[in-house]
Amino acid sequence: GQLVESGGGLVQPGGSLRLSCAASGFTFSNYFMKWLRQAPGKGLEWVSTISTRGSSTWYADSVKGRFTLSRDNAKRMVYLQMTNLKPEDAAVYYCAAAYSPAGGRYDARGQGTQVTVSS
Repeated sequence: GQLVESGGGLVQPGGSLRLSCAASGFTFSNYFMKWLRQAPGKGLEWVSTISTRGSSTWYADSVKGRFTLSRDNAKRMVYLQMTNLKPEDAAVYYCAAAYSPAGGRYDARGQGTQVTVSS
């Protein structure tokens, strides 16, 4: 399977971005979809998970209330809407597919898209 992220870029603190993830080569609707991120010098951090049908979402405390995860199974797409961005949100963001909803575990991951938050 393949996952391709897009939508990253430079944004000022307080701004918004929408990340997209296009999936191909596997049965998309069978998988939980997740976003993970890695800031410079830090480990991989779980950000959010969405259930196979999109009926349930889970968020890390650090992004709860600011990020919204959604999916479109017909289009094989996942979207992460990020609002009120903070400098500490700057990282490479990765889209991932997983059989398990648990934490940051995944079975496939994309190459990532860079998010920079700076004035």
